[in-house]
Amino acid sequence: MSDSIPGFSETGTTWLGHRRGSRHYLRIQLAMLLAGIATFAQLYAPQAVLPQIAQAFEVSLAESSLMVSMGTGGLALATVPWSLVADRIGRKRTITIAVTAATVLGIIVTLMPTFELALAARLLEGFALGGVPAVAMAYINEEIHQLDAAAAVGTFIAGNTVGGLSGRIISGPVGDFTGSWQAGFLAISVMSVLTATLFVVLAPSPHGFQPIGAQGVTIKQSIIDTLRNSARHLTDPVLLALYLQPFMMMGGFVALYNYLGSHLTAPPYLLPVWVSSFVFLAYLAGTFSSPIAGRLAGKYGRKIVMLISDAIAMAALLLLLVPSLAVSIGALIVFTAAFFGAHSTASGWAGAHPKIGRAQSTALYNFSYYIGSSVFGFVGGLFYQSLGWPALIGMIATIFVIATTVAMIVLPRKKLPPRASKRA
Repeated sequence: MSDSIPGFSETGTTWLGHRRGSRHYLRIQLAMLLAGIATFAQLYAPQAVLPQIAQAFEVSLAESSLMVSMGTGGLALATVPWSLVADRIGRKRTITIAVTAATVLGIIVTLMPTFELALAARLLEGFALGGVPAVAMAYINEEIHQLDAAAAVGTFIAGNTVGGLSGRIISGPVGDFTGSWQAGFLAISVMSVLTATLFVVLAPSPHGFQPIGAQGVTIKQSIIDTLRNSARHLTDPVLLALYLQPFMMMGGFVALYNYLGSHLTAPPYLLPVWVSSFVFLAYLAGTFSSPIAGRLAGKYGRKIVMLISDAIAMAALLLLLVPSLAVSIGALIVFTAAFFGAHSTASGWAGAHPKIGRAQSTALYNFSYYIGSSVFGFVGGLFYQSLGWPALIGMIATIFVIATTVAMIVLPRKKLPPRASKRA
């Protein structure tokens, strides 16, 4: 590997990707960690203050959850368009624009006088946030060596968990102590400005992809290529099975966390709102499990790691029916760790499987991920309000079983690339 241009072959003509342990690899990992934090802190900031939002706008708890669903729904709808933008102007520039726009729109949400306008602003914020997950996996798989890409994806997912945790654990207590959900949102916006700035500084110049806009490709041809790639992916059984996983799994995961706070503030627990917010610290389990799952997937294969993670998640989910705070917290930690282990594995697979149109594949994965979040995040509220906590757990368990069964039947046991005798 050339010392002057790390990541290239010894002849300097073939891009191999940055290897684990190199300076540029570490910079990419840290930059993507920060991008994940900036994105998902803003996306899930409403989740810990749903009771305050419901009270402020005089809507039901299930209706207040639309503040989460509109953000995730906007993100889902924007993933494929953002992949087109990323193909034309480059991955790093796309992520920078997306995070900046989302931070501005997050502040605008707090200024909306009605629930309907706040939802509209959240939809736009979700559109902006879609630029990060839509291209992150493609960026990592293009810039990192194939033997180390799975671990790098795990680090990005870890950033997602830290961001999701921050959005909840900062907005919840701030909103509770100030009596204003808007104050909780603004605290997240300040943090997002800092993390987005650090991303721009740390992310190295990309080498694994040349924007097609710089190659003289017209916008019309870009749109045609995007649609063609997307159509190709939607006829691939492996990718279809992978896209089903986040639709089901993330839908159940968000449904659980949407109503967890209300469950813990009700009998038999009766926790204060600010105390219940700290249960979101369980997200840290995902921060640790994501890179570990990535490394295990690189060593043993993605399918076996994903299926084991799914099985652990379902077992932990059933323990959440035990009316004990200690058992519930322990089960929540295990459930969260297993969920993010499966997610980091599946998302990396969706980005690595296709040889052409990786940005579109990761965009479709994320479209499925956040559509599931929007649909089941709201439907779960109907189960919870009408039939209680056991019904919500039953709904989540059912969709998890469906996703795991499809993965077991359809997904191949992917062959691993041969180990290199020395670092390229």
